[in-house]
Amino acid sequence: MRVLIGLASYLSIFMRSFIFLLLLFAFPLTSHSQDSTAFHWKVTSKKIADKHYQLHFSTNISNGWQLYAPDELISDVPASELIFTDQTISVNKKVTYNGNARSVRVDIFKQDFRLLENDAEFIYDVQFRGTVPSELIGTMTYTFGKGGEFYPSNEFKFVVPLEGGVSTAQRIKIESIDVKNPVIPCGDDSTEGKGLLAIFLLGLVGGFIALLTPCVFPLIPLTVSFFTKRSANRKKGIFNAVLYGSFIFLIYILLSLPFHLLDKTNPEILNNISTNVWLNLAFFVVFVVFAISFFGYFEIRLPGDFATRADAKAGIGNLSGIFFMALTLAIVSFSCTGPILGSLLAGALTSNGGAMQLSFGMGGFGFGLALPFAVFALFPGWLKSMPKSGGWLNTVKVVLGFLEVAMAIKFLSNADLVKQWGILKREIFIGSWVVIGVLIVLYLFGKIRFPHDDKLEKIKGSRWLFIGLFTAFTLYLIPGLMNSRMANLQLISGFPPPLCYSVYAKPVNCEKGMEPLRDYEVAIELARKQQKPLLIDFTGWACVNCRKMEESIWTDPQVHKLMRDSFIVVSLYVDERKVLPASQQMVFKSAYTGNKQIITVGDKWATFQFENFHATAQPQYAIVSGSEKALTKTKGYTPKAEVFRDWLKCGLDAARR
Repeated sequence: MRVLIGLASYLSIFMRSFIFLLLLFAFPLTSHSQDSTAFHWKVTSKKIADKHYQLHFSTNISNGWQLYAPDELISDVPASELIFTDQTISVNKKVTYNGNARSVRVDIFKQDFRLLENDAEFIYDVQFRGTVPSELIGTMTYTFGKGGEFYPSNEFKFVVPLEGGVSTAQRIKIESIDVKNPVIPCGDDSTEGKGLLAIFLLGLVGGFIALLTPCVFPLIPLTVSFFTKRSANRKKGIFNAVLYGSFIFLIYILLSLPFHLLDKTNPEILNNISTNVWLNLAFFVVFVVFAISFFGYFEIRLPGDFATRADAKAGIGNLSGIFFMALTLAIVSFSCTGPILGSLLAGALTSNGGAMQLSFGMGGFGFGLALPFAVFALFPGWLKSMPKSGGWLNTVKVVLGFLEVAMAIKFLSNADLVKQWGILKREIFIGSWVVIGVLIVLYLFGKIRFPHDDKLEKIKGSRWLFIGLFTAFTLYLIPGLMNSRMANLQLISGFPPPLCYSVYAKPVNCEKGMEPLRDYEVAIELARKQQKPLLIDFTGWACVNCRKMEESIWTDPQVHKLMRDSFIVVSLYVDERKVLPASQQMVFKSAYTGNKQIITVGDKWATFQFENFHATAQPQYAIVSGSEKALTKTKGYTPKAEVFRDWLKCGLDAARR
């Protein structure tokens, strides 16, 4: 129980800065503001022998700061370190340095260290086992301080030219591709912002579900009665209640605004957040803790002073008072709405649709939460038909807890797919959902009880309905555990791992008749040789709609035949975390976003997609000729096989021209 209380305390702190956590993954920060003013590093290289170089890092030390000598160990951690993503690069552990160093007693460690003052130069020996790049990209960490201040692991990211090095980096911007002026303008005008209505409706459902929790449901009659009885007349009461609901809607919209700033700063940033392995693992842990909270073992609360301050201001003026009443509702109901809202935040980010989808999802949630307050103010007589608060509210909360566990498994699966660990294959994923379905049914039958549950005396009609729904869904999942044609599970296509990511050695549903290439340059060369158009599939390991397309649309007989016989197909994974060799890493100068380091395979294809096709969403399909001309507009997620087939045929017609 102490562990659970500790987790609750930790999660409360985490949820105070939920959005800040996402920003932190988007913008990895150095921990010290002094870095930018205390040290200005310069780096040069010197060739010593074949594949052997020296890197010289020099800086001026100002404002009384002291730089720890690079060969010092602080609690067995090097004071300075050179880091490369390419593991074929080796760094000599013996670091030399030049500068005025003296031994100084550091009180916080009660130990003497050699500290550099004024000017300093670190010299690293670097050797290459592979191709020497023309420009080397890396990070040098360093440690500094003065008096009682100590700042370890500061980062200096650098790019340095190497004498005799070569670049094997592939092209990013293809000038001949003009997707705005294709040969035939068939396809989508834009893949960005598609499905906004669906995202809004998903948020709306989340808001309605949040209403059925113990933190919100009892507040509806109390709040509506407050406005209708305390106002000078009924018209004024209705106006205030509608305004109250509007402010609830506005508050949730405002929560999404920081992500628009991120989207403008770097269009790929939200996609990077959604496919970040460590963030997906963090979501997995957080959603498990959410579930434990919904089971009734502890409550997740924002700090009490948040609610106290908002509640105090609720009596200030008319307009501002109503706004702070709405804010108070958002705060005091957080223990119930937080997990649902967290699911919505994470789900909108992983939909790869940018900040606009997030705003629509948050708006839908706020609208669903606010709507009853306005409706019951207009028709106060309907309050009498509302069900009474009681144990059923806790039942809803517990069932949501089980669903949070199912969501947690999805985030673990995202991380597993991106890294290709193989720990959560398709059948294991489906099996875990089957277990959750069985537990929900047993709970609804009263065979499992949690701390705040009342003893179940009789199963009533509505409970029988949900028992039937969850039983049917669980039975539907069971064929997914088998190696048979019935294992496709079209209703949840895209949510489980792909059909080929299976525990079976030869999964019968794994279509291998048309295996896409994975490299653009190889694919375009093959397209020229065979005189076929190139079909580019921008995809991702953690992309749900990409799996739906592959499992439901690509397997359509006519679509499959067209893709196999008439096109060269290449799949470019924008979330592939495999590190490029040093000779293929580069700093790309974008006309839109400035300089960007291309370190991983995913960096390359995500930048390639944005620079040439002006989109960051997946799936996105493009058809280009062997001479690298856009034959059509691009195509996004298309749930109808005949629509996708017609677009492919349009691409072939354009190629014949």
